[in-house]
Amino acid sequence: MKRFAALYAELDASTSTTHKVSALAAYLRTVALDDAAWAVYFLAGGKPKQTVQARYLRQAAAEASGLPDWLFEESYQAVGDLAETIAYVLPAPLRDSDESLSWWLEHRLLLLRGLEPAQMQSQLQECWQELDVGGRFVANKLITGGFRVGVSRQLVIRALAQAFELPASVLAQRIIGYIDISASELGARFARLIDSSTCSHEEDRGKPYPFFLAQSLVETTDSLAEILGDSAQWQVEWKWDGIRAQLIRRAGNTWLWSRGEELISDRFPEIIEAAAGLPDGCVLDGEILGWDFQADSPLPFAALQKRIGLKKLSAKVLQAVPAVMLAYDCLEHADIDIRGLAQSKRRTLLEALLKPPLVNSMPSLPSVPSVPSVPSVPSVPSTLSTLSTLSTLSTLSTPSTPSTPSMHLRCSALIHAAGWEEFAAIRSQSRSRQVEGFMLKRRDASYGSGRTKASRQGEWWKWKIDPLTIDAVLIYAQRGHGRRASLYSDYTFAVWQRSDGGAAQLVPFAKAYSGLSDAEMREVDAVIRKTTIEKFGPVRSVTPSLVFELGFEGISASPRHKSGIAVRFPRMLRLRRDKPIEEANTLQDLKALMVQYAGYCETPH
Repeated sequence: MKRFAALYAELDASTSTTHKVSALAAYLRTVALDDAAWAVYFLAGGKPKQTVQARYLRQAAAEASGLPDWLFEESYQAVGDLAETIAYVLPAPLRDSDESLSWWLEHRLLLLRGLEPAQMQSQLQECWQELDVGGRFVANKLITGGFRVGVSRQLVIRALAQAFELPASVLAQRIIGYIDISASELGARFARLIDSSTCSHEEDRGKPYPFFLAQSLVETTDSLAEILGDSAQWQVEWKWDGIRAQLIRRAGNTWLWSRGEELISDRFPEIIEAAAGLPDGCVLDGEILGWDFQADSPLPFAALQKRIGLKKLSAKVLQAVPAVMLAYDCLEHADIDIRGLAQSKRRTLLEALLKPPLVNSMPSLPSVPSVPSVPSVPSVPSTLSTLSTLSTLSTLSTPSTPSTPSMHLRCSALIHAAGWEEFAAIRSQSRSRQVEGFMLKRRDASYGSGRTKASRQGEWWKWKIDPLTIDAVLIYAQRGHGRRASLYSDYTFAVWQRSDGGAAQLVPFAKAYSGLSDAEMREVDAVIRKTTIEKFGPVRSVTPSLVFELGFEGISASPRHKSGIAVRFPRMLRLRRDKPIEEANTLQDLKALMVQYAGYCETPH
């Protein structure tokens, strides 16, 4: 545990990605494989079920520290993080433990789950007596499920590649699903993860490829030609508002994975059934949407989300919210990884598998040519046939007639226009079409992994429509987490509700924590501390004095909210220093927005 706590402190203190990779690689090379397996699990985002509820943690810590409740609470408010507060207020340890991370997890921390409160608190106190401040802090984070540090999945992959001398492309695919396994399987999964052979394992047969991600494009239409060049060099698609997924068809079986690395085959039986008509050795990338077949248009995302949240899919639900997968890329064809092919070539193969959609801006389709050879293809692990030579790609040709289309598995449309100005005009219709804008993909781009160098250089862009906006008043604040644990950075906002003949009152409608710079956050934090009216645990109510412009992607009616309205993905766009609180927007303004975009967001998210 000491080694892992020291690693955590080093990763948390550094802002250098290179230093973090080196530190993590050195740790993975020198600790036992069981410890390395657990470290990768947590650093890659694994969160085992919470073993101790926060209230029991507080009770045990207050008793062990001997502090009165009010002083423990004041300490917590000053520090802003329960795990860190406990680590500091406890007395010095009675013993010094040299046990490993895996030993602590498997013999002490994970065994706390399910104990009676009194026994749980006693066991907690025994654990704290053997750990120093750093060890206590990390242990507390692990048992509450709140462990996080400034390390991305891509950084973990780079460290593994450096530590075990494996290609990052191999590790990027192997690590998919790694955090969704039980502790009893962790050691075996880690052994397969770092296997020096690049051949595939039977357990990985149904795994997807790492998803390629796009960068946000914020430039104006006038500057697009200068930045991106001729629009003819780009493949333009709708940016759908659904669930990003990969559909895998191999050896007579079908798997459906979300971008969040969740196997969701059982949630969308109609898509799995539709995929039975695909040939083996094929992987499609696309978007899952709820679909209104009568209008032939997407349903609001909230309708799809409501279906996902149900434990059992009844015939009634399947009929009310039918799902469609709109595929926009082909990553594997005839058992061959084709991510190295140009975007336009992969699109040709996709259209050969799925009849192209006859929708907006779709010209008549040209005949489909054979795919020429390419200079190189990235090496990835899978159950694919091994390429004896790269010339194998030149044998991939498309059938003269596309396969029969399915209602639930379709080819996403391409958008065609004469130039960027015409594209911008079509993009302005996005909300009425229930989409989020455009995806721009270079026609010669290969399919990368994550948000890598290729995406940063602009091979894929998401050109989203501007958010809906409203001016709102800050009324509540709560401390943040991580490096913002000492600042009030999580805010609740309200708008005015004016009744005929009655006084206006502020009604809360949204929470937001992102969008401000560090300097602006410190400025707002100072105002919050000066204008606090009451404290409710970690939350402070403040005298209304600050107005913010909030942006959000959608708006809908919601009986669960006091305002009767829910907004999707709220964020702070700017602090309106120029605007008095009396001029903030009203609940009526929000309702007008909801009516205006009722077709886009009909139900709460």
